[in-house]
Amino acid sequence: MRPFLVALLVVTLGAAPALQTPSATDLVKRIQARYHTIQDFTADFTMTYQGLLQRQKSTERGDVKLKKPSRMWWHYTSPDKKEYVADGSQFYTYVAQDKYGTRVPLSKAGDASTFMLFLAGKGDLVKDFTATLPAEQSEAEWRVVLTPRTPQPDYATLTLAVDRKTLDLRGVTLASDEGTSTFTFTKFRPNTGLKDTDFVFSFPKGTEIR
Repeated sequence: MRPFLVALLVVTLGAAPALQTPSATDLVKRIQARYHTIQDFTADFTMTYQGLLQRQKSTERGDVKLKKPSRMWWHYTSPDKKEYVADGSQFYTYVAQDKYGTRVPLSKAGDASTFMLFLAGKGDLVKDFTATLPAEQSEAEWRVVLTPRTPQPDYATLTLAVDRKTLDLRGVTLASDEGTSTFTFTKFRPNTGLKDTDFVFSFPKGTEIR
């Protein structure tokens, strides 16, 4: 499993002037400030991936929930059913079709990714990334490209897409030498009151665990 498939975030962002183009630094500061107020969230997602040698994109769909600190559950519903779960101390993967799963300490699963640290409430976009605004912007969204100050093994850059009026997160694109993954989020709901018990995971009976 690629680390950025776990990583992938969500967050509703704070209000900002919709008609005036913000600087990249100001936009990232607003995103980080808003994320401090988000303790948990739920959302639906669509993930597309295209490798450098692939002619067609692959598409997966599902839903995600996250609670600070260090709890998240990515539930893939199509085309294959998969689970990626962090319960605060352990990280689980489960592939229903193969009845196969893994369990490792969470520190080993996520300590390589600055974006995962941000999602877990431990990182900082301003300190951990250099931000730039692409010249081409859509009428409905702002896009900001983030380059990690410390090179990451799973991506070279990530791009956040946010609503111009509300700064709600619309998508995250992670680019590497191997390919590009794009997560598109809908039905984002912040601060729903998720509990730690909402992230308790047990492997189904008959699962081969490694």
